[in-house]
Amino acid sequence: MNEIKIFSPATVANVACGFDVLGFCLDSVGDDMVIRKTDKKGIHITKIENFDLPFETELNVAGVSALAMYNAIDVDFGFEIEIYKNIKPGSGIGSSAASAVGSVFGMNELIGRPFNKTQLTEFAIKGEALASKCEHADNLAPALFGGFTLVKSISPLQILEIPTPNDLFATIIHPQIEIKTSESRAVLPKEVPLSDAIEQWANLGSLVHALHTSDYNLISNSLNDVIVEPYRSQLIPLFNDVKQAALHVGALGAGISGSGPSIFSLSKGLETATKVKEAMAAVYSKTDIAFEVHVTKINNEGVKIIS
Repeated sequence: MNEIKIFSPATVANVACGFDVLGFCLDSVGDDMVIRKTDKKGIHITKIENFDLPFETELNVAGVSALAMYNAIDVDFGFEIEIYKNIKPGSGIGSSAASAVGSVFGMNELIGRPFNKTQLTEFAIKGEALASKCEHADNLAPALFGGFTLVKSISPLQILEIPTPNDLFATIIHPQIEIKTSESRAVLPKEVPLSDAIEQWANLGSLVHALHTSDYNLISNSLNDVIVEPYRSQLIPLFNDVKQAALHVGALGAGISGSGPSIFSLSKGLETATKVKEAMAAVYSKTDIAFEVHVTKINNEGVKIIS
């Protein structure tokens, strides 16, 4: 192959109690990207649609991750990248991760898949760091592996795949405001009480167990963030109202998607997830804040080839 078109999915990171380690992959939201071989050596971004992002390779998330991989291979050709951006930057559903993952996945396919998914994540981390000012993989991992993932460690990189219950659906509402990951990190405390830390890691352990056993009641009881949400939620208009509206109509739980401003909820079954969509939308419909809402199954495949 000399050219490939891919779908690089949006993701939800943190998942309430799993700050910087837990994430899951969305099925119906993502970017399209075209990667092709070119006689001209190096990495060249030739097309970007829908959002004003830099074409300079070293300033573009997709370009930086692609360069990291390109420097690790020995080829006498280069790559061109086209980005059809459908995930708004700063939305909190892994926009930068989708770009970082898409470029390295596509390149890897074109040269015969010499790298595994963990190795691709290591390259993509370099691009993600450009956007968030730190290396983390909680969006990258689910985008590459699909489903739920847990980042056991960054150095060395270790990613654990977690089963997804069959009837689990996500509802995502994205108020059209921008919160940069670097800014949302700045509001977090440098230290937390030991009692909060204990509660948080108990919730995370319980959530991982609940996903393995398809225990929806335990999922609901575990989706509670006592460390990050109290601070970041102040940056999101009407966050508490949206969360309570989702819970009122049967959501298992709700929280901030990544660094915000998107808010996610998880539900058992499509019918409940659709009710949650209506309840969340009703909150913002009473304001002048524009928003989008998505209902989606968990994407267990991750980034994939379109053609």
